[in-house]
Amino acid sequence: MQNRRVKFELLGKIDYRSAWDYQEQLFSEIIGIKTANRKLELENPEAQAATTPNYLLFCEHYPVFTLGKSGKMNHLLAGTDVLNERKISFFQTNRGGDITFHGPEQAVGYPILDLDNFFTDIGKYMRCLEEVIIQTIAEYGLKGERSAGETGVWLDPDHPGKARKICAMGVRCSRWVTMHGWALNVNTDLSYFDLIIPCGIQGKAVTSIQKELGRPVPIEEVYQKLHDHFQQVFELEYF
Repeated sequence: MQNRRVKFELLGKIDYRSAWDYQEQLFSEIIGIKTANRKLELENPEAQAATTPNYLLFCEHYPVFTLGKSGKMNHLLAGTDVLNERKISFFQTNRGGDITFHGPEQAVGYPILDLDNFFTDIGKYMRCLEEVIIQTIAEYGLKGERSAGETGVWLDPDHPGKARKICAMGVRCSRWVTMHGWALNVNTDLSYFDLIIPCGIQGKAVTSIQKELGRPVPIEEVYQKLHDHFQQVFELEYF
């Protein structure tokens, strides 16, 4: 039975390890229910399967570089001394994608969804995540777009020399259960991106809502817009 109800949690500012561990806990909970349902189905096809839950977590992180499964270590341009000096953590993760930065004033979203409750199409899932961001930044007069062959949301992706990424994405999906998600630069200190080759893509810049507007915007306001557009795009109910 499909369950389009999603529990929303605003975690505030949290270190990356703690947020990752919490995601893994919720992810494992859903996988455990699906495993039990499968066993029950084999033993008794007439039995009622348990409903799987869904979660959406919003947070900010302390400065951290994360490297995805397909990432390359040489895309981290800073040595250990620089990381220590600037108090930047580093993690190799189990999400897709390459290297990116998370830090204060960046709106991070982690959907832990059972896609069996929505649609079993990972490509569609990624496009829906991008659509949430595109609709959110449109409220600030910014035209977010997709870049062919690259995940995330961009401004002017088809204009050489002007293309800049405003939101990075990387997910994990197993048995149609998702984790990890997006990082939208709101008032983010973009100098951190000088220490990496963001997402392993050279020749394209990184930007933020603040940089594009020439003024900071309240991150709480952005969270609310992301919350609302996520609900609209995925046609879900919060509780």
